[in-house]
Amino acid sequence: MVLQGGTRTRTQACISDLSECYALPFTLQIRKLKPVWAKAKPKVQPRFGTLLSALCPLFHSDVRFVVGQEQQEVFAHRCLLACRCKFFQRLLGTEPGPGVTSPVVLSTVPAEAFLAVLEFLYTNSVKLHRHSVLEVLTAAVEYGLEELRELCLEFVVKVLDVELVCEALQVAVTFGLGPLQEQCMAFIETHCQEALRTRGFLELSAAALLPLLRSDKLCVDEAELVQAARSWARVGAAVLERPVAEVAAPVVRELRLALLAPTELSALEEQNRQEPFIPVEQIVEAWKCHALRRGAAARGAPCHRRRGTLPRDHHCFLDHPF
Repeated sequence: MVLQGGTRTRTQACISDLSECYALPFTLQIRKLKPVWAKAKPKVQPRFGTLLSALCPLFHSDVRFVVGQEQQEVFAHRCLLACRCKFFQRLLGTEPGPGVTSPVVLSTVPAEAFLAVLEFLYTNSVKLHRHSVLEVLTAAVEYGLEELRELCLEFVVKVLDVELVCEALQVAVTFGLGPLQEQCMAFIETHCQEALRTRGFLELSAAALLPLLRSDKLCVDEAELVQAARSWARVGAAVLERPVAEVAAPVVRELRLALLAPTELSALEEQNRQEPFIPVEQIVEAWKCHALRRGAAARGAPCHRRRGTLPRDHHCFLDHPF
Protein backbone atom coordinates (compact mmCIF):
# COMPACT_ATOMS: atom_id res chain seq x y z
CA MET A 1 0.00 0.00 0.00
CA VAL A 2 1.40 3.38 -1.02
CA LEU A 3 0.70 6.13 1.49
CA GLN A 4 1.29 9.83 0.95
CA GLY A 5 2.33 12.15 3.73
CA GLY A 6 2.98 15.84 4.26
CA THR A 7 2.25 18.80 2.04
CA ARG A 8 3.74 20.26 -1.08
CA THR A 9 4.59 23.48 0.73
CA ARG A 10 6.67 21.65 3.33
CA THR A 11 8.70 19.82 0.73
CA GLN A 12 9.24 23.03 -1.24
CA ALA A 13 10.66 24.55 1.93
CA CYS A 14 12.93 21.55 2.26
CA ILE A 15 14.28 22.13 -1.26
CA SER A 16 15.01 25.74 -0.37
CA ASP A 17 16.86 24.56 2.72
CA LEU A 18 19.07 22.39 0.52
CA SER A 19 20.33 25.41 -1.40
CA GLU A 20 21.00 27.32 1.82
CA CYS A 21 22.80 24.36 3.36
CA TYR A 22 25.29 24.05 0.49
CA ALA A 23 25.36 27.83 -0.11
CA LEU A 24 25.50 27.20 -3.84
CA PRO A 25 23.68 29.23 -6.53
CA PHE A 26 21.60 26.42 -7.98
CA THR A 27 18.15 27.88 -7.29
CA LEU A 28 17.41 28.09 -11.00
CA GLN A 29 18.33 24.45 -11.45
CA ILE A 30 15.92 23.46 -8.70
CA ARG A 31 13.12 25.42 -10.28
CA LYS A 32 13.61 23.58 -13.55
CA LEU A 33 13.26 20.20 -11.86
CA LYS A 34 9.82 18.73 -11.37
CA PRO A 35 9.20 17.76 -7.75
CA VAL A 36 8.59 14.10 -7.02
CA TRP A 37 4.93 14.68 -6.16
CA ALA A 38 4.29 16.20 -9.59
CA LYS A 39 5.08 12.95 -11.35
CA ALA A 40 2.20 10.58 -12.02
CA LYS A 41 2.62 7.51 -9.84
CA PRO A 42 2.87 4.27 -11.81
CA LYS A 43 0.23 1.66 -11.13
CA VAL A 44 2.92 -0.62 -9.78
CA GLN A 45 5.48 1.34 -7.79
CA PRO A 46 9.04 0.00 -8.17
CA ARG A 47 11.11 -1.04 -5.20
CA PHE A 48 12.73 1.94 -3.54
CA GLY A 49 16.21 0.51 -4.06
CA THR A 50 15.66 0.89 -7.80
CA LEU A 51 14.07 4.31 -7.34
CA LEU A 52 16.91 5.54 -5.16
CA SER A 53 19.48 4.32 -7.66
CA ALA A 54 17.73 6.22 -10.43
CA LEU A 55 17.25 9.46 -8.50
CA CYS A 56 20.45 9.41 -6.47
CA PRO A 57 23.44 7.95 -8.34
CA LEU A 58 26.33 6.75 -6.21
CA PHE A 59 28.73 9.48 -7.36
CA HIS A 60 26.35 12.19 -6.05
CA SER A 61 26.05 10.63 -2.58
CA ASP A 62 28.03 11.94 0.37
CA VAL A 63 27.02 9.60 3.19
CA ARG A 64 27.16 5.84 3.45
CA PHE A 65 25.17 3.77 5.94
CA VAL A 66 25.78 0.17 6.96
CA VAL A 67 22.37 -1.02 8.04
CA GLY A 68 20.95 -3.96 9.98
CA GLN A 69 22.33 -7.38 10.78
CA GLU A 70 22.80 -7.89 7.05
CA GLN A 71 25.26 -4.95 7.01
CA GLN A 72 23.68 -3.67 3.82
CA GLU A 73 25.29 -0.56 2.35
CA VAL A 74 22.93 2.33 1.64
CA PHE A 75 24.08 5.59 0.03
CA ALA A 76 22.26 8.87 0.57
CA HIS A 77 22.64 12.64 0.71
CA ARG A 78 23.66 14.26 3.97
CA CYS A 79 22.01 17.61 3.37
CA LEU A 80 18.63 16.21 2.35
CA LEU A 81 18.47 13.89 5.33
CA ALA A 82 19.52 16.67 7.70
CA CYS A 83 16.87 19.04 6.32
CA ARG A 84 14.11 16.45 6.53
CA CYS A 85 14.89 14.84 9.88
CA LYS A 86 16.40 16.23 13.08
CA PHE A 87 17.69 12.80 14.02
CA PHE A 88 19.90 12.71 10.93
CA GLN A 89 20.81 16.35 11.43
CA ARG A 90 22.27 15.47 14.82
CA LEU A 91 23.76 12.21 13.60
CA LEU A 92 25.45 13.55 10.49
CA GLY A 93 26.21 17.13 11.46
CA THR A 94 25.71 20.16 9.23
CA GLU A 95 29.00 20.23 7.34
CA PRO A 96 29.01 18.11 4.17
CA GLY A 97 32.25 16.20 3.80
CA PRO A 98 34.18 15.66 0.56
CA GLY A 99 32.78 12.57 -1.12
CA VAL A 100 31.47 9.59 0.77
CA THR A 101 33.14 9.42 4.18
CA SER A 102 33.45 6.50 6.58
CA PRO A 103 30.17 4.59 7.00
CA VAL A 104 27.53 5.35 9.59
CA VAL A 105 26.64 2.04 11.24
CA LEU A 106 22.97 1.52 12.18
CA SER A 107 22.89 -2.11 13.23
CA THR A 108 19.58 -2.10 15.13
CA VAL A 109 17.29 -1.07 12.28
CA PRO A 110 16.52 -3.69 9.58
CA ALA A 111 17.59 -2.71 6.09
CA GLU A 112 14.06 -2.91 4.68
CA ALA A 113 12.74 -0.56 7.36
CA PHE A 114 15.60 1.89 6.82
CA LEU A 115 14.95 1.96 3.08
CA ALA A 116 11.29 2.72 3.80
CA VAL A 117 12.39 5.66 5.96
CA LEU A 118 14.59 6.95 3.14
CA GLU A 119 11.76 6.47 0.69
CA PHE A 120 9.58 8.70 2.84
CA LEU A 121 12.30 11.32 3.28
CA TYR A 122 13.06 11.48 -0.45
CA THR A 123 9.55 11.18 -1.92
CA ASN A 124 7.19 12.07 0.94
CA SER A 125 5.37 8.78 0.38
CA VAL A 126 6.01 5.22 1.44
CA LYS A 127 5.01 1.72 0.40
CA LEU A 128 4.24 -0.28 3.55
CA HIS A 129 4.04 -4.04 3.95
CA ARG A 130 2.37 -6.05 6.67
CA HIS A 131 5.50 -8.06 7.49
CA SER A 132 7.71 -5.00 8.06
CA VAL A 133 5.39 -2.15 9.05
CA LEU A 134 6.14 -2.49 12.79
CA GLU A 135 9.86 -2.15 12.10
CA VAL A 136 9.18 0.96 10.03
CA LEU A 137 6.95 2.29 12.81
CA THR A 138 9.72 1.69 15.34
CA ALA A 139 12.21 3.57 13.17
CA ALA A 140 9.75 6.42 12.64
CA VAL A 141 9.28 6.82 16.39
CA GLU A 142 13.00 6.63 17.13
CA TYR A 143 13.84 9.12 14.36
CA GLY A 144 11.06 11.52 15.33
CA LEU A 145 9.22 11.28 11.99
CA GLU A 146 5.69 12.04 13.13
CA GLU A 147 4.04 11.90 9.70
CA LEU A 148 5.61 8.54 8.90
CA ARG A 149 4.57 7.31 12.34
CA GLU A 150 0.95 8.27 11.69
CA LEU A 151 0.99 6.56 8.29
CA CYS A 152 2.35 3.39 9.91
CA LEU A 153 -0.23 3.49 12.70
CA GLU A 154 -3.04 3.87 10.18
CA PHE A 155 -1.71 0.95 8.18
CA VAL A 156 -1.25 -1.31 11.23
CA VAL A 157 -4.86 -0.80 12.30
CA LYS A 158 -6.05 -1.72 8.79
CA VAL A 159 -4.07 -4.97 8.60
CA LEU A 160 -4.32 -6.01 12.27
CA ASP A 161 -4.88 -9.76 12.64
CA VAL A 162 -4.21 -12.58 15.10
CA GLU A 163 -0.60 -13.07 14.00
CA LEU A 164 0.30 -9.38 14.11
CA VAL A 165 -1.64 -8.11 17.11
CA CYS A 166 0.69 -9.17 19.95
CA GLU A 167 3.72 -7.78 18.15
CA ALA A 168 1.83 -4.54 17.61
CA LEU A 169 0.85 -4.46 21.28
CA GLN A 170 4.50 -4.81 22.27
CA VAL A 171 5.50 -1.87 20.07
CA ALA A 172 2.61 0.20 21.44
CA VAL A 173 3.61 -0.47 25.05
CA THR A 174 7.31 0.10 24.40
CA PHE A 175 6.79 3.52 22.81
CA GLY A 176 3.70 4.64 24.71
CA LEU A 177 1.37 4.60 21.69
CA GLY A 178 -1.88 4.68 23.64
CA PRO A 179 -4.43 4.53 20.78
CA LEU A 180 -2.64 1.59 19.16
CA GLN A 181 -2.47 -0.21 22.51
CA GLU A 182 -6.23 0.22 22.94
CA GLN A 183 -6.87 -1.16 19.44
CA CYS A 184 -4.65 -4.17 20.13
CA MET A 185 -6.23 -4.81 23.53
CA ALA A 186 -9.73 -4.75 22.05
CA PHE A 187 -8.68 -7.16 19.28
CA ILE A 188 -7.00 -9.60 21.67
CA GLU A 189 -9.95 -9.51 24.07
CA THR A 190 -12.20 -10.68 21.23
CA HIS A 191 -9.76 -13.19 19.69
CA CYS A 192 -7.96 -14.22 22.86
CA GLN A 193 -7.77 -17.98 22.34
CA GLU A 194 -6.14 -17.58 18.93
CA ALA A 195 -3.80 -14.80 20.07
CA LEU A 196 -2.51 -16.86 23.01
CA ARG A 197 -1.18 -19.47 20.58
CA THR A 198 0.97 -17.06 18.57
CA ARG A 199 4.70 -16.52 18.78
CA GLY A 200 4.05 -12.83 19.39
CA PHE A 201 2.28 -13.64 22.67
CA LEU A 202 5.22 -15.72 23.91
CA GLU A 203 7.57 -12.81 23.15
CA LEU A 204 5.59 -10.15 25.02
CA SER A 205 7.35 -8.27 27.79
CA ALA A 206 5.90 -8.39 31.29
CA ALA A 207 4.81 -4.76 30.89
CA ALA A 208 2.81 -5.68 27.77
CA LEU A 209 1.31 -8.85 29.28
CA LEU A 210 0.10 -7.18 32.49
CA PRO A 211 -2.79 -5.17 30.98
CA LEU A 212 -4.01 -8.31 29.24
CA LEU A 213 -4.12 -10.37 32.43
CA ARG A 214 -5.90 -7.54 34.22
CA SER A 215 -8.68 -7.36 31.64
CA ASP A 216 -12.19 -8.59 32.48
CA LYS A 217 -13.05 -8.74 28.77
CA LEU A 218 -10.80 -11.61 27.69
CA CYS A 219 -12.81 -14.24 25.84
CA VAL A 220 -10.90 -17.15 27.34
CA ASP A 221 -11.29 -19.48 30.31
CA GLU A 222 -8.94 -19.06 33.25
CA ALA A 223 -7.52 -22.58 32.97
CA GLU A 224 -6.36 -21.86 29.41
CA LEU A 225 -5.01 -18.47 30.44
CA VAL A 226 -2.96 -20.05 33.24
CA GLN A 227 -1.37 -22.50 30.80
CA ALA A 228 -0.65 -19.71 28.32
CA ALA A 229 1.03 -17.67 31.05
CA ARG A 230 3.13 -20.70 32.03
CA SER A 231 4.24 -21.16 28.41
CA TRP A 232 5.12 -17.45 28.25
CA ALA A 233 7.21 -17.74 31.42
CA ARG A 234 9.01 -20.84 30.13
CA VAL A 235 10.07 -19.03 26.96
CA GLY A 236 11.25 -16.04 28.95
CA ALA A 237 13.16 -18.29 31.35
CA ALA A 238 14.95 -19.99 28.46
CA VAL A 239 15.88 -16.68 26.83
CA LEU A 240 16.93 -14.90 30.02
CA GLU A 241 18.40 -18.01 31.69
CA ARG A 242 16.37 -17.38 34.83
CA PRO A 243 13.92 -19.56 36.82
CA VAL A 244 10.36 -19.75 35.52
CA ALA A 245 8.93 -18.44 38.79
CA GLU A 246 11.24 -15.42 38.69
CA VAL A 247 10.19 -14.52 35.15
CA ALA A 248 6.51 -14.99 36.00
CA ALA A 249 6.64 -12.97 39.24
CA PRO A 250 5.65 -9.57 37.74
CA VAL A 251 2.45 -10.93 36.15
CA VAL A 252 1.37 -14.14 37.89
CA ARG A 253 -0.64 -12.34 40.58
CA GLU A 254 -3.15 -11.32 37.91
CA LEU A 255 -4.21 -14.95 37.34
CA ARG A 256 -7.58 -15.61 38.98
CA LEU A 257 -7.02 -19.04 40.49
CA ALA A 258 -10.20 -18.91 42.55
CA LEU A 259 -12.16 -19.31 39.30
CA LEU A 260 -10.77 -22.84 38.87
CA ALA A 261 -12.70 -25.85 40.13
CA PRO A 262 -11.20 -27.82 43.06
CA THR A 263 -10.00 -30.61 40.76
CA GLU A 264 -8.32 -28.07 38.48
CA LEU A 265 -6.73 -26.28 41.41
CA SER A 266 -5.39 -29.58 42.78
CA ALA A 267 -3.86 -30.45 39.42
CA LEU A 268 -2.32 -26.98 39.19
CA GLU A 269 -0.90 -27.32 42.70
CA GLU A 270 0.73 -30.64 41.83
CA GLN A 271 2.17 -29.22 38.61
CA ASN A 272 3.45 -26.24 40.58
CA ARG A 273 5.36 -28.56 42.91
CA GLN A 274 7.19 -30.08 39.96
CA GLU A 275 7.78 -26.76 38.20
CA PRO A 276 7.44 -23.71 40.48
CA PHE A 277 5.46 -21.04 38.68
CA ILE A 278 2.85 -19.60 41.06
CA PRO A 279 3.64 -18.52 44.64
CA VAL A 280 2.32 -21.05 47.16
CA GLU A 281 0.47 -18.36 49.09
CA GLN A 282 -1.48 -17.44 45.96
CA ILE A 283 -2.73 -21.01 45.66
CA VAL A 284 -3.60 -21.02 49.37
CA GLU A 285 -5.69 -17.89 48.87
CA ALA A 286 -7.63 -19.63 46.11
CA TRP A 287 -8.29 -22.62 48.37
CA LYS A 288 -9.72 -20.24 50.99
CA CYS A 289 -12.38 -19.18 48.51
CA HIS A 290 -13.45 -22.81 48.13
CA ALA A 291 -13.29 -23.62 51.84
CA LEU A 292 -15.24 -20.58 53.01
CA ARG A 293 -17.40 -20.27 49.90
CA ARG A 294 -16.82 -16.53 49.88
CA GLY A 295 -14.97 -14.63 47.20
CA ALA A 296 -13.97 -11.76 49.49
CA ALA A 297 -12.38 -14.19 51.96
CA ALA A 298 -9.41 -14.70 49.67
CA ARG A 299 -7.79 -11.41 50.76
CA GLY A 300 -6.76 -10.14 47.38
CA ALA A 301 -7.23 -13.23 45.25
CA PRO A 302 -9.05 -12.04 42.10
CA CYS A 303 -12.45 -13.69 41.86
CA HIS A 304 -14.15 -11.60 39.21
CA ARG A 305 -15.14 -13.67 36.19
CA ARG A 306 -13.86 -12.72 32.76
CA ARG A 307 -16.01 -12.57 29.66
CA GLY A 308 -14.79 -16.02 28.56
CA THR A 309 -14.82 -17.75 31.96
CA LEU A 310 -16.62 -21.08 31.74
CA PRO A 311 -19.23 -21.62 34.48
CA ARG A 312 -18.35 -23.86 37.43
CA ASP A 313 -20.48 -24.93 40.38
CA HIS A 314 -18.62 -22.85 42.95
CA HIS A 315 -18.93 -19.59 41.01
CA CYS A 316 -22.29 -18.87 42.61
CA PHE A 317 -20.50 -18.37 45.95
CA LEU A 318 -17.78 -16.01 44.70
CA ASP A 319 -20.06 -12.99 44.65
CA HIS A 320 -21.18 -13.45 48.27
CA PRO A 321 -19.73 -10.92 50.72
CA PHE A 322 -17.66 -12.25 53.60
